[in-house]
Amino acid sequence: MARGSDGESVLHKHLRVLDAFDAMSPYLTLSDVADVAGLPRSTVHRLLGELEREGLVERLPDRTYRLGVRLWELASRTPGALGLRELARPWLQAVHSRVRQHTQLGVLSGRDVLFIERMSTRDAVVNATLIGGRTPLPVSSTGLVLLAHAGEHLVSQVIAAGWPRHTPYTLRDGAELRARLARVRADGFAVLSGHIYEESRGIAVPVVGPHGRIYAGLGVVVPNDAAPVQPLIELLTMAAAGVTHALEDAYLPDGASAERSEVHGIQPLLTTSRRSLEYFASHRVDLRSVVGGGAAEAEGGP
Repeated sequence: MARGSDGESVLHKHLRVLDAFDAMSPYLTLSDVADVAGLPRSTVHRLLGELEREGLVERLPDRTYRLGVRLWELASRTPGALGLRELARPWLQAVHSRVRQHTQLGVLSGRDVLFIERMSTRDAVVNATLIGGRTPLPVSSTGLVLLAHAGEHLVSQVIAAGWPRHTPYTLRDGAELRARLARVRADGFAVLSGHIYEESRGIAVPVVGPHGRIYAGLGVVVPNDAAPVQPLIELLTMAAAGVTHALEDAYLPDGASAERSEVHGIQPLLTTSRRSLEYFASHRVDLRSVVGGGAAEAEGGP
């Protein structure tokens, strides 16, 4: 991998530029990007030009930049996040229809939980997450169920790096974190009351994938009041089991079913009809036109 005179790879510098954009700052000037990324303006100007030519950022008439739609195309092709999002969405909707607050799905990303799906109502309690947003693992109920089933190496990294204390109820140190993680493993769920916002309570359960690996955390954010949490835990547990079944059905091979093997690579990523899947297979549709954009290439098609 190419490296600059400072020892940092060119790829890493490009990623620093892309990471400068977030949900609260989707439009940035060149100077903004340079400040957030901590890179010289001349370097950022060159990197933005390269990213723009590849469609990874877009330059607007007012000379601000935003992330390009090609990033969405690429992300839409991965089974790790958006495939999971597609499979889990019906179960999130079922939970959300009962809770009518916030329902969300998060995956492990470094020392953070990355939220890949979220459903809310306008009059719901405060929730400090957004789709595509990150939260440190120790301050999120979803993050705790992920960290509880991660390796000791990651737990040590999280403790060494620390985390923000948003309220007096936020976990204070490594000893408290380790004790809470042991409790989460024993209980099979996490409840954090007032750890980010005092009037909000997070409740989450792990989503188990094929071969017993924890794929994600499924949670709700509800008012931090006297309402019992057990009905919500049971609701989330049933929904997580539904997602687990969908993951197993989509990703575990089944040699006994020839029909299934024909669509095995397509089905996990698409929410569509069986006849549509048969069309994709029989017409050899370029799936980039379905999952992540791109020009359709179908023999005999329009």
